Amino acid sequence: MLIYAHPRHACLLGAVTRRLREEFAKLQVEINEEKSRTVNLACGESFGFLGFDFRRIRSIRNKVWRPQYTPKLKKRTALLRKLKDVFRRYKSQSVGCVVALINPMLRGWVNYFAIGHSSECFSFVRDWVEKKIRRHMQRSRKQQGFGWETWSKRRLYGELKLFNGYKVRYKTQMKASPA
Repeated sequence: MLIYAHPRHACLLGAVTRRLREEFAKLQVEINEEKSRTVNLACGESFGFLGFDFRRIRSIRNKVWRPQYTPKLKKRTALLRKLKDVFRRYKSQSVGCVVALINPMLRGWVNYFAIGHSSECFSFVRDWVEKKIRRHMQRSRKQQGFGWETWSKRRLYGELKLFNGYKVRYKTQMKASPA
């Protein structure tokens, strides 16, 4: 569980912690002290939680400090390693077969990390995948290079149906329940 307290309300952190422990005790849930810790983002500390890196940054537009969470580099590397394995294993297969195999992997990974500040990471993954697909198509034609001029983005995403849902959800909409 993750609890974020704005620096203005840091004085409430002790009260929140006590109340949380009381509520957990009522539910007979124990807090694992080895895994629990308090992190002060204002002091430059950061932490990882559920595949995300959390830190505090100053926003560019209004110069306000805010929490930022991005996918861990380790998670991105793991995805690229899995994709690379598919490209290696299916070198002799058609590009349609490769796209059918990597699309669910990309869709699942992007849907998980589609919250927060993932756009830079998504751009890196999208560019890497495009480059690998182009290289795969060039090799199938026994040609060198990446085929930047031969294979347009429209062709990759339109004809081949390569996954292109790299959208970050910045805010979730809460539906009001009928009273």
